[in-house]
Amino acid sequence: MAEKRSFTDASVKGRRVLVRVDFNVPQRPDGSVADDRRIVEALPTLKHLEAAGAKTVLLSHLGRPDGKRDPKYTLRPVVHRLSALLGQPVPLADDIVGIHAIEGVTRLQNGGFLMLENLRFHPGEEANDPAFAAQLARLGDVFVEEAFGTLHRAHASTVGVPHRLPAYAGFLVQKEVRALSPLVHGAERPYAALLGGAKVADKLPLLASFLGRVDSLLLGGAIAFPFLAADGAQLGATQVEPGLGEAVAEFRTAALAAGTDLVVPTDLVFERTEGAEGEVGPANLLPDTARAYDIGPATRARFGEVLRGSKTVFWNGPLGFAEDPRFAAGTREVLAGLASVPGFHVCAGGDSARVAEALGVVGAFQYVSTGGGAALEFVQGTELPGLAAIPDA
Repeated sequence: MAEKRSFTDASVKGRRVLVRVDFNVPQRPDGSVADDRRIVEALPTLKHLEAAGAKTVLLSHLGRPDGKRDPKYTLRPVVHRLSALLGQPVPLADDIVGIHAIEGVTRLQNGGFLMLENLRFHPGEEANDPAFAAQLARLGDVFVEEAFGTLHRAHASTVGVPHRLPAYAGFLVQKEVRALSPLVHGAERPYAALLGGAKVADKLPLLASFLGRVDSLLLGGAIAFPFLAADGAQLGATQVEPGLGEAVAEFRTAALAAGTDLVVPTDLVFERTEGAEGEVGPANLLPDTARAYDIGPATRARFGEVLRGSKTVFWNGPLGFAEDPRFAAGTREVLAGLASVPGFHVCAGGDSARVAEALGVVGAFQYVSTGGGAALEFVQGTELPGLAAIPDA
């Protein structure tokens, strides 16, 4: 992947700089920010603009308000946290392209910041409405893309605006592209992809993109169940995504042809009745009432063996229902073992990063991406619309 034009090449002193950030952060029940990692990751770019004397206007979304103003998704708590991190107050405009936004931009001083209200309060954002994009663009002189996590979305703020203003990549976007590019082409072998979570139908394109590019594909979590079911495994009352038998059979054939070793669980941790303590059983024969929620000890050992022999590892998705302490051991043990393995290990996906943090295994990774769907699509080799909108260096 070619380097993108850096915002450090732009003249920004005294100019209005629109910065698309991804401050779609988890919140506590009272609305306060529960995890500020995405905000912290954007600080180097914001502080550079502050020192350079730019008038910085921040654009972000939060949640899914579906094009309507919803107080539940206001960026006010985000602005409160950002102000503390920057060490200066960051005003929040009550609108996005209306009179409050225009007046707020007009009042900006060199080195100052303004946050516009949630972009997704306006229906034109997700529709990539040209009129809305033009209104946003009129608020700035320069555009800086710093929201790696949104680059797979062709929205007004990620595609429409950079086509109307001189567009550049911020430090975070540059860092993400540099870190993830080797996973698309040129990863050091052996290369293993460790994938968990659910929604197999959604992840099949990702799985398919790894065939031939990775030496081993290790499957845990709910995405392993359709593969086990296709082999005739009796999984008791475990919920298995339906209608995937043919797709799984085709995938196995393709994996064999590509020379990619597909590794699925041989044992599982299950509960016999709801709330019961976890038990371990063979993956092909669970009790009728059993619901599987984690990989078992033999599978953990097998996964660990493969990972110890790998130079590059990509991980996305927990290997079990890691939110429940009864079913977190599989993910924790496999990733903890990875910490002592030399090589380049990447964690991708917002939920995956939070799981790694909660389980105390972030140290197993040389790089933790801020992107969820964007990182997965990038690693697949898919062109991200928001990235394509930024000129190459």
